[in-house]
Amino acid sequence: MAIGIRDQPLTTIGIIPARYASQRLPAKPLIELQGKPMVQRVYEQAMKARKLDRVIVATDDRRIEQAVKAFGGDVLMTPADLRSGSDRVAAVAKSLAADMYVNIQGDEPLIPPGLIDEAVETLERDSGAVVGTMARRLESPADLSNPGVVKVVFDRRGHALYFSRSPIPHVRDESDLKRWPSSAVIYKHVGIYVYRREFLLRFAIMEESSLERAEKLEQLRILEAGETIAVGTTVHDSIPVDTPADIDRVLQILKSSASPSPSKSVLKDSSHGS
Repeated sequence: MAIGIRDQPLTTIGIIPARYASQRLPAKPLIELQGKPMVQRVYEQAMKARKLDRVIVATDDRRIEQAVKAFGGDVLMTPADLRSGSDRVAAVAKSLAADMYVNIQGDEPLIPPGLIDEAVETLERDSGAVVGTMARRLESPADLSNPGVVKVVFDRRGHALYFSRSPIPHVRDESDLKRWPSSAVIYKHVGIYVYRREFLLRFAIMEESSLERAEKLEQLRILEAGETIAVGTTVHDSIPVDTPADIDRVLQILKSSASPSPSKSVLKDSSHGS
């Protein structure tokens, strides 16, 4: 058999980090959304993705563990002192082998399954990358100037050059920031990550980098280490729940949807970022 050719497809596990403590919304994974805790909404959306072989909630709290078991979900306990969601994903990877792991944000109850599939396919197509993620064309001037919406630039091969909370690229010939999205192609980062196992385990023990400290973006640790992040483009979007206003918005979408799950059309034109 030729080197690099596999008999079996890559195995991929979706991990939903779910931490009980939250500065802005305590017990966020257990917030009820139309009769279901948020963690269940995320789990059910992830289970619809075609590219995942298994979906697991990784938590540090027995209350979340009990909630996941109550709706029949797969859950693993992880240490409470882990710093980030990616660290929690790595903790699962240490004990559960797979080729790739998807870090699915636990506060995105409307995440489109198609977005997960696209992220996995982005890394599958790029053998030179250790991480895959997604970007969506930015159209809102408010998003451009919002530091909570992360912007990304990438090369012609789809490899990330930089992520920033500042507007990038800088459109020098346009003095009005509001016109930048119509003057240049600008992308916002959609916060979903797919890791190859070997790199994920290394990433978890890498020291925080200077750019990461400055921007408070851990993906910059990867770029600063000289590793490659593959960036796919998508029309999908999602709504992270960080504030009570976000909860209200999600509830409005759920109430207006014909089914419990939002359709692609509901989310693809959302102006919220990651």
